[in-house]
Amino acid sequence: MKTLFVMDPMDRIHVEGDSTYMLMLEAARRGYPCWFCVPQQLRAEGGQARAVCQPILARPTAPHFEIGALEDRPLGDFDVVWMRKDPPFDIDYIFSTYLLDLAPPSTLVLNRPASLRDFNEKMATFRWPELCVDTLVTQDIERAVAWARSQADRVVLKPWDGNGGRGVLVSHPDDGNLRSMVEILSNEGRRAIILQRYIPEIRNGDKRIILIEGEPVGWMLRVPQPGDHRGNMHVGARVEATELTQREREICATLAPTMRRAGLLFVGIDVIGDYLTEVNVTSPTGIQEINRLMGLQLERRVTDAVEARLAALRQEVG
Repeated sequence: MKTLFVMDPMDRIHVEGDSTYMLMLEAARRGYPCWFCVPQQLRAEGGQARAVCQPILARPTAPHFEIGALEDRPLGDFDVVWMRKDPPFDIDYIFSTYLLDLAPPSTLVLNRPASLRDFNEKMATFRWPELCVDTLVTQDIERAVAWARSQADRVVLKPWDGNGGRGVLVSHPDDGNLRSMVEILSNEGRRAIILQRYIPEIRNGDKRIILIEGEPVGWMLRVPQPGDHRGNMHVGARVEATELTQREREICATLAPTMRRAGLLFVGIDVIGDYLTEVNVTSPTGIQEINRLMGLQLERRVTDAVEARLAALRQEVG
């Protein structure tokens, strides 16, 4: 199973917590050859999608990678192409998915490029409004301020295209800085922002649940550090073992049919209290942390699912 990983530059990879590294490591364990490239090395030429890429062999100990010389290959040379570029989800990311759309039918692209475009991490949650906290999405400053001031308690303000906790603010109806926050986040009304009723259960943590083919297979709690309200690991949140509640199992079951139809094999959803807050399809992480907390090997579960999906694809295309 020849696999190409479209990803961030290698100097940004921290093997102690990187999920793409774990997928590469599992491929190496199974004897599957891998290559990697950055999105800028994708191109279309003569109607064919191609990549300037390098072979890579992952190892469990240092040196963690053995990297070969540059090669120019059509995407059709690969059985599987993983899009594992971290956010931001910007126009360059979207353009990469257009190039991945040109892969031949015999190549399995994960997650499906069209679904990467369709399922923005924050906006996708509103496909299931019954699972979401009260929310307003707007670039209208007056409407945003009026909505926030109509709430009984605190509100969360954040950019619709943010990631990693960037730009997430907490305010309240009587906050004298509220209008200024809205003006700054919305770039004076030129960009849409999200306003949500504050979920007090964030104090107990933000739960990351990994879905493979729509089924929950691993989870962890990310608890904000004192004085912060963000459950993001790179801003200091700590991870803890946890269990799934009945409500969280209901959320996963509700999402599962859509995940499967959309070709979203590997997804990370975020839940705070009783509410779905994000659907991460671009480059979900958490494999290593969940493995340690739950005694799992999620990279094997993911690779098993890829093998099954590829077998079905081969049968379909002959």
